[in-house]
Amino acid sequence: MKSLFRNAVSFITHSRSINPNPTPVVVSLLPLTSIAAAPSPSPSLLRRTELKTLRPLSSPLRRYSMAGGEFPASASLEKQFEDFRVQLEETGSLRERIRAIVMEIESTTRIMHSSLLLVHQSRPLPEVLEKVKAQIDVLKRLYSRLAEVLRECTGEYYRYHGDWKSETQTVVCLLAFMHWLETGSLLMHAEAEEKLGLNSAGFPLDVEDYLIGLCFLSNEMPRYVVNRVLAGDYGCPRKVLTFLTDLHAAFRMLNLRNDFLRKKFDSMKYDLKRVEEVYYDMKIRRLANGDSTENHGTQEGS
Repeated sequence: MKSLFRNAVSFITHSRSINPNPTPVVVSLLPLTSIAAAPSPSPSLLRRTELKTLRPLSSPLRRYSMAGGEFPASASLEKQFEDFRVQLEETGSLRERIRAIVMEIESTTRIMHSSLLLVHQSRPLPEVLEKVKAQIDVLKRLYSRLAEVLRECTGEYYRYHGDWKSETQTVVCLLAFMHWLETGSLLMHAEAEEKLGLNSAGFPLDVEDYLIGLCFLSNEMPRYVVNRVLAGDYGCPRKVLTFLTDLHAAFRMLNLRNDFLRKKFDSMKYDLKRVEEVYYDMKIRRLANGDSTENHGTQEGS
């Protein structure tokens, strides 16, 4: 009797180890003889039960794919992101090539700027401009290389415009300052494109870059005026005042948004005010060339 009871307990324990969450079974109080009469499960039956219990459930993705027929969609999704990976790698490689050229442009502009600063130290103008002009051909070659790289963008070069716009604005400022020192007039947009070897059809000079470069030129003028007056050039303030007044009036024709260009244009009026103050001091002291001429004429007439 005890052996039969132990066999029944071991069978129940073995069944629980196979299936830890069995369905509740109502066990009636049968006589022990019925338990003894019940045949013990065969090993093959136990194996089949174990296999059914331990069979892994299918993954949610697999069940979803099989139920909805989504295997083709997952393949197209993988192909799409593979295309994205290739595009991003090509974009990154192209951007690295652009930045390498832009770094050379930046290095060239630093050389030009350091040479052009000698103007504020009353160095001879032809000597200063000769050193700066030697770098214009270097810039032209660099922008030509940049245009060749951007031809691979198939018309989408504006996606990379942020990589060279700051350097281009500085270049326009330096070219415009040189042009004004030589001619006393404004460097036009088409002339700046010609100096850099750019063209409106393929790789143009961005209009905003040109305008911001002119604003940078305006920021440079007050310092130049003060240094020229200290060097004895009393006619410079009037010349610069006329130039900045015309430039400021031309900018007022534009309907500028509240962006960086608008902020730079707002700074132009302060440059104009500083030059006006210098010119006003010159007139008070009767040092301006125009005033001395008028005074001499008045004295002769009297």
